[in-house]
Amino acid sequence: MSVRGTKKPNAAKWIRFRIVLVGSIFALCFGVIVGRAVQLQVLDGNDLAEKAATQYNKAYYERPRRGTIFDQNRKELAISIDVPSVCAYPKRIRSPQQTAVALARALRLKQRPIFRKLMSGKKFVWVKRYASSNEVSALRELNLEGVGFPTESRRFYPMKTLAAQAIGFCGTEETGLEGLEYYYDRTLSGLNSTRTGIRDALGRWFSPGGLPPENKDGLNLILTIDSNIQNIAEQAVSESVEQFSAKSGMALVMVPSTGAILAMAHVPQFNPNTFGRYEPWIWRNRAITDSFEPGSTFKIFLAAAALESDTCTPDSIFYCENGKYLVGKNVIHDIHAYGDLSFRDIIKYSSNIGAAKIGEKIGSGYLYDKLKAFGFGTKTNIGWPYERSGRLHPVRLWSEMDALATCFGHGVSVSGLQLTAGVAALANDGLLMKPYLVQEITNPQGQRVWSVQPTITRRVVSFETAQSLTSMLERVVAKSGTGVKAAVRGYRIAGKTGTAQKIDPNGNGYLKDKHTAAFVGFAPSRDPKMVILVVIDEPQRQYYGGVVAAPVFRRIAMETLQYLKIPPELVTPDEEAKPLRASREAVHMG
Repeated sequence: MSVRGTKKPNAAKWIRFRIVLVGSIFALCFGVIVGRAVQLQVLDGNDLAEKAATQYNKAYYERPRRGTIFDQNRKELAISIDVPSVCAYPKRIRSPQQTAVALARALRLKQRPIFRKLMSGKKFVWVKRYASSNEVSALRELNLEGVGFPTESRRFYPMKTLAAQAIGFCGTEETGLEGLEYYYDRTLSGLNSTRTGIRDALGRWFSPGGLPPENKDGLNLILTIDSNIQNIAEQAVSESVEQFSAKSGMALVMVPSTGAILAMAHVPQFNPNTFGRYEPWIWRNRAITDSFEPGSTFKIFLAAAALESDTCTPDSIFYCENGKYLVGKNVIHDIHAYGDLSFRDIIKYSSNIGAAKIGEKIGSGYLYDKLKAFGFGTKTNIGWPYERSGRLHPVRLWSEMDALATCFGHGVSVSGLQLTAGVAALANDGLLMKPYLVQEITNPQGQRVWSVQPTITRRVVSFETAQSLTSMLERVVAKSGTGVKAAVRGYRIAGKTGTAQKIDPNGNGYLKDKHTAAFVGFAPSRDPKMVILVVIDEPQRQYYGGVVAAPVFRRIAMETLQYLKIPPELVTPDEEAKPLRASREAVHMG
């Protein structure tokens, strides 16, 4: 009895001990959990919340659609289209080797670079940007794990080479790299919208709810370029460059009364859809970014200065030294030997000696001031990256020979745009207009946001001087003039030829075998609707402006006059112009 009585109390104590032990362990564990929870939620809550936001809550951007570039007739010159691309999520791919083989075969790419991407350990890699629809279809049929086909926006140029140097192009991220695409990049790009979401370890997005803010798509550009006139100019220049095996060529067509550019043609051409296949110098809009010596086309502005100075009349006589004029140690030559020539004949036959004699009469200071008034030596501010101002040294730096050489377009350089704008001022009764390429900006709905109003820069010569000079320039295109090949049957044409040797880039004077041939003029000369400049660089076999460039002017003028439905005049080209129209200054000022 006594033995049994002693065992029961000991068993009860052991049970109580186990209960207390287990309870203590549970209490301790619960305390640890509660303590950890307090630490995470209270003590470290803010830091952990920031880390979670950084790792999982992400802000991502939705790219807006880039604006369209149109010509003046609303033809699309640059648009954005949706194109599929091929990407991969390496962490989801079980067999990188097999996947790389399949991708390389379908996309016609090298296998090793793809395999390296798939083994990179990254969450996302591009395999091919802007794949073709056939390539994507072939890959979809393979149903490859970890391969995606996101849609991207890509810049596309439906007119291909047309006006490519003016329009420019974009890179893979639709960022403007050249031309108007570059200069107006912020206008065309629009504004990104930002959206916050949660991304898991596989890179999948989950929206917390609500709609993202709307994108502000890019604005559209409406150009002054007429694609039909642009095409006429490009074809005409291209045929001349090919005929004379020239290095390059360009042509500009401008409305003299407004400054609007109707065409800006360059040869060689390039396709902005595949711009990487061409040499970078071909991308440049050389009419704005390059300069050249204008040669005898510069005699137009010498003549304007002479008439404006009242020191010369069209009938003033100058002795042209029978073809050789000694100035210090230098000799000025004419192609043909002339004796006495009238001022108007000096322009008609393009006498360098006669031009130098005119320059001596009016003085260097007056000539310099007039050239500056026409805009030479300064930018036109047309709105273009890297526009050139040309070279017109201050008159205080001119030597005697510098002053005379400037009279026939040597020792000075101009851009094609400057030269065209200067001649347009004469065609516009002496009013210099600011040139422009973009006439209007619209929103995605087509509503006007901004537009250009033609702007008068200044009056450079009087109405009477412009009329008298027009008459003289008509004689250049008449029979026996240097620009007779620029004549268009049924229309009066005013213009001037120009031929210049190119400067040796090594600083050794002029190159004897490299020339620039040019012709600039306007039509119809009595009521000008267009000014046309043609420049052919380094033509072979023939290099005179009247032979190489004048026929290009004729073709552009003839086809453009027909396109614009400007009726022929009932006159002969040899008939001299008379001041039959009133000055348009009042119209412009109004």
